[in-house]
Amino acid sequence: MLRFSDIECPRPSEQTLAERYAAINERLGVGTPEARQLALADWDSAKRDLETWLALTEIRFHQDTSDEAAKANRAHGDAMKAAAQGHDVKLKRRLLADEDRLGLTGLVGDHAVRLWETDVTAFDPAIADDVVCEAALVDSYTALTGSAKIEIDGKTVNLSGLAPYLQHPDRAMRHDAARLRWEFFERNGAELDRIFDDLMALRHGMATKLGYENFVGLAYKRMRRTDYGPQDVARYREQILTEVVPLLARIYEQRREQFGWDRLMAWDEPIVDPEGNPAPIGDAAELLTAARGMFAALDERLGAFGDMMADGGFLDLETRETKARGGFCTVLPTPGVPFVFANFTGTHGDATVLTHEIGHAFQMWQSRNKPIIEYLWPTAEACEIHSMALEFLAYPELDRLFGDVADRYRRLHMTYALNTFVMCAAIDHFQHMVYERPTATAAERHTMWRDLERRYMPWRDYGDLAYPAKGGSWQWILHVYMVPFYFIDYALAQCVAMQLWTKSQTDQVGTFDTYAKLCASGGSAPFIELVRDAGLVSPFADGALSASVAAAERELKAAGLVR
Repeated sequence: MLRFSDIECPRPSEQTLAERYAAINERLGVGTPEARQLALADWDSAKRDLETWLALTEIRFHQDTSDEAAKANRAHGDAMKAAAQGHDVKLKRRLLADEDRLGLTGLVGDHAVRLWETDVTAFDPAIADDVVCEAALVDSYTALTGSAKIEIDGKTVNLSGLAPYLQHPDRAMRHDAARLRWEFFERNGAELDRIFDDLMALRHGMATKLGYENFVGLAYKRMRRTDYGPQDVARYREQILTEVVPLLARIYEQRREQFGWDRLMAWDEPIVDPEGNPAPIGDAAELLTAARGMFAALDERLGAFGDMMADGGFLDLETRETKARGGFCTVLPTPGVPFVFANFTGTHGDATVLTHEIGHAFQMWQSRNKPIIEYLWPTAEACEIHSMALEFLAYPELDRLFGDVADRYRRLHMTYALNTFVMCAAIDHFQHMVYERPTATAAERHTMWRDLERRYMPWRDYGDLAYPAKGGSWQWILHVYMVPFYFIDYALAQCVAMQLWTKSQTDQVGTFDTYAKLCASGGSAPFIELVRDAGLVSPFADGALSASVAAAERELKAAGLVR
């Protein structure tokens, strides 16, 4: 059996990359269809090897943000990524200029060619140094937020370790945890603003060098969005304001009455259940054992995959002192195996993050044999369908993780799903605003966010928490620093995931087959086409969001969480 600890990949250098790409170009120069096919295979192998090494460096850096060797490899990887991007873009331009476009599409497919056409507008050697600097700034954010040491309840925890206290049944404890979290951000606010100032300047500079008015256009190209644009996203945000915000406002008001609070405070929002938010059974090891049983009960393909991930050491789930916060799934393309990184905290979020990231991983496993690396995984919003859908498709077997409080978790999860729409829309709107005003000061950005919070989350009351009250809470969202314009993808995917959940209520087996087929499609088509081919409705279509939200509302009404 393949184990994570056995995977090795040679460390790339400028020279080894240049040599591999020179050989690929030499093969292309032969000019025959056979030589081109071999050159494309060599190119694909080179990209898989580099992505595997980069994934290993990412995993090891996140596992210990204080490890100097891991930091050095991460910095080297950022440089190698930029160098390889330069080689790739030159190669894509050469292929796209080939007169035999029909022969090219016959080898790689129409969608790969469309992706390459997007990629060549998103990079040029003139911005290679900027790309390296951007990655270094992102790493500095990761290291800074991963360095938190917070004293609470007689313990020292990092930001991930605060999670149980932010959801504590005792209101005073929740307030204390929220205060400590925001005090960390306030103490580091100037540095966080400085990092974002530098990211703004770099990203705007890269965009103008490539001929864009601002970073928004470049960001959409970097996200490889080929079938929709900013105007479509803006209309979707407006639908969220119309369809979701009023429903959540009713839910929060009913919750305030149910708990007997005179005011719903920001630190009250995470609490859904009067008995306290349900927690999964046991410690991390026990939860993983239960999850493996759940995956096997849901589908034998998923069960076998979950066993391989656990037995092979492709899961890192427990929180550690200098471990980066958050969770993600990455893939090691050469061996064809994904890796899941998370921070278990003993809260309901452990179950959510595990099913979410295993959803990503299962997709990568299902599509691991795609002929070219471009098709291993789709663009981000389609990727999030796989993760968010598995959260819902796991509903029938959640008793294994939660015992007799499983129904309470399902209600909590559904409420959190509605919150996803709103938070993602607000963050996306914020990013459009700040990147369209690249000269805005840090204070002006904080004001923008404060105003957007009031619009998208009119119930939010920070009370005596001064830093978030003046618009600083966006700095908690690591995506804003690390992967700009990603966040709306969760809201787009949630609409599709909820369609799969609705279908599963009458045909669980057939729906999982649809889900597995969607996973196996990988990135062989753009977002809207993948959704349509799965028999689902694009979130941009009229009525799609309304139908998903209505299904959620019916579920919550039946549970008595909204009138």
